[in-house]
Amino acid sequence: MRVGIVGASGFTGAELMRLLAGHPHLEVAFATGASQAGSGVAELYPSLAAAYGDLAFVPYEPDLVDDVDLVFCGLPHGASMGLMGELLPRAGKVVDLGADFRLPDAATYQRWYGEEHTAPELLDSAVFGLTELCRVDVAGAALVANPGCYPTGPSLALVPFMRAGLIEPSGIIVDAASGVSGAGRPPKPNTTFCTVDENFTAYGLLDHRHTAEIELMTEAQVLFTPHLAPMNRGILATSYARPTGELTTDDALGVLADAYGSEPFVVVSEASPSTKATLGANTVHLTARVDPRTGWLITISAIDNLVKGASGQAIQNANVMLGLPETAGLPVAGLMP
Repeated sequence: MRVGIVGASGFTGAELMRLLAGHPHLEVAFATGASQAGSGVAELYPSLAAAYGDLAFVPYEPDLVDDVDLVFCGLPHGASMGLMGELLPRAGKVVDLGADFRLPDAATYQRWYGEEHTAPELLDSAVFGLTELCRVDVAGAALVANPGCYPTGPSLALVPFMRAGLIEPSGIIVDAASGVSGAGRPPKPNTTFCTVDENFTAYGLLDHRHTAEIELMTEAQVLFTPHLAPMNRGILATSYARPTGELTTDDALGVLADAYGSEPFVVVSEASPSTKATLGANTVHLTARVDPRTGWLITISAIDNLVKGASGQAIQNANVMLGLPETAGLPVAGLMP
């Protein structure tokens, strides 16, 4: 099957191309990149030279998508909604890695993104693509909104407890730290080497946009605080919730194990997760504790923000949409050292 990537010159686009290079059923037909049009893929990303040595980034043209089975859209938030009206009917199936179709209605989008949604008529047909929790809906969808990197781990960690009525639906706290690649490829003053190296900062205080996605999945009230960590990749998220009744650490680990025992990309362990264990893999590592002194439930999740937090999960969704094996082309083992 042939796939296209609209907005392929960023980090998520490059990660899509890296993973698709080893996919047994999908072939990249084109890769657009407005700022890099005419440049060779290998020129911008030498790491992709062996797989895409002759491929160049091209400008987006609607005709490009007529001859592919699915399109990945890797544009910044606010950009894909302007294209989706013409892109979706021609492509037939789209996985949007941006934020434009993740939230359920135009008012919620405006509340968190501060701008009007220009394609509200498509919101009802979009499916939120946290695959392990939304697999049935993803399978029948034409438009899947890939989750943001931050919501993926905490949602997978908390939703089993929420669905079982084991934690209170308010007062949940999520603290997460991300590698700098989550900020994208274009340079920014707060992501230069001299700013990030030997530094650790919180940002997006009280109103980070990904709060809305965590609340969407958990159906709970969440206080979310993201942090920027001096590493390239990875997100470690620690979530705190109040149990509704008696709960032990063994109980909590059992809830996660029961929920994800058959999931190929979810590792539940008593060990505390680390971002390095997920490096380059489409996995999420989870654990849980209940503190008998304070009564709090603690869950911890680790992912690679560019794989399970973006491009890997997008391919996982595409596999489900196209009726392919869900694990096709996706690594489950991280890189070490």
